[in-house]
Amino acid sequence: MLRRNKKPVRLFPVISTLLVGMLLAIVIGQTAAFAAGNSYPANSLGLEVKSAILIDADTGQVLYQVNQDEARPPASMTKMMTEYIVLEEIASGRKKWDEIVTVTEEAASTPADGSQIYLAAGDKHTVKDLYIAMAVGSANDATVALADSIGGTEQGFVKKMNETAQSLGLKSANFTSATGLSETTVISAADLAKFASILLKKHPEFLDYSKLPSYKFRPRDKDPMINWNWMLASNKSVPSLKQFAYDGVDGMKTGYISAAGYCFTSTAQRGDMRLITVVMGAKTINKRFTETTKLLDYGFNNFEQKTVIAPKTVVEKAEKVKIKKGVSKEVPIMTASDVTFFVKKGSTPNITQTKLTLKTEDELVAPIANGQEVGSVTYTYKDPETGKSIDKTVKLITSEEVKKGSWWRLLFRAIGGFFGSLFRGIVDLF
Repeated sequence: MLRRNKKPVRLFPVISTLLVGMLLAIVIGQTAAFAAGNSYPANSLGLEVKSAILIDADTGQVLYQVNQDEARPPASMTKMMTEYIVLEEIASGRKKWDEIVTVTEEAASTPADGSQIYLAAGDKHTVKDLYIAMAVGSANDATVALADSIGGTEQGFVKKMNETAQSLGLKSANFTSATGLSETTVISAADLAKFASILLKKHPEFLDYSKLPSYKFRPRDKDPMINWNWMLASNKSVPSLKQFAYDGVDGMKTGYISAAGYCFTSTAQRGDMRLITVVMGAKTINKRFTETTKLLDYGFNNFEQKTVIAPKTVVEKAEKVKIKKGVSKEVPIMTASDVTFFVKKGSTPNITQTKLTLKTEDELVAPIANGQEVGSVTYTYKDPETGKSIDKTVKLITSEEVKKGSWWRLLFRAIGGFFGSLFRGIVDLF
């Protein structure tokens, strides 16, 4: 018999509860995924980046690093290699700053979802104008135009980029575009910093362009391009950018694509200290600058250059070297330059002489010039915090001139040497 007095099941509350549970699970899952995608390696400076490095521009000594060896997409920081190759072409005479480049269809059809200067196929511009558009405005179409003028096509130029990276010892680098728009282009923060140091040493004129705060590409353009590097010291007088301006910053290159996050390679000089930083994978455009500021502050506030061996120092166990056919048989030697390391302020570095190489007597035949290279000496500094050893090698040179001895002097020296060895031979018999 059916019982009609049983209450019917109310489906709405059940369905509502299920829907709320499902939505909650989705939200929690998305939050966890977001957190995982934006988690950052633990580090003492609290840097919210996927990888970072701080080095001394001169020696390459690493002062701080976070996940430095992971190869990641560098986005438009890729353009530093394009800039380097253009400067190499100009230095070799194969290109000139005032050379006219005709914009290719490939360059003109560069995707519009990035920085560009809106070139049309057949446009004619100088190498210099296109270079500044690349350096200041990060213009992808100008970059491809220059790449085409050197490599024939962008991919032809990319081959040259990878050959150059290999020759410079950038082991993590794999370039697939001249612009960095391709997420398959990768390089580590360590290699980017190393490359930045090479670029500045070989082509210091790079900074003449990277420090330009703005540039008007065409006379008819309504507004100039604004440098994406908001940390330029010159921006202290720009109301909208002065919060980011940093004393001493005069380069180098920013970058962004979704696969890379916000990236920035910077350099700053204060007095005799020039630092290079790289940050990769910051979450926002502002973060890449605030995190760079943390690195530069850490470098300038905590480190100092300490000269442990002065130039023209006489090295232990290498006061002189023997020579042949000179007025004298030996010549005093000294270091050609200083030995300097970056150390924590107020600390006394532990330095040891680890290697000494001298040319043989047969390699040093008079006349010997003052300042002639005769060998090298290596000193090693062990960083007490990281435990890593850092080497610095300097040349050893002569500290005076030695003229070639007269035939009369050399004759009597030979006779003396003959009888000296003969006497020693006789003594050995007894």
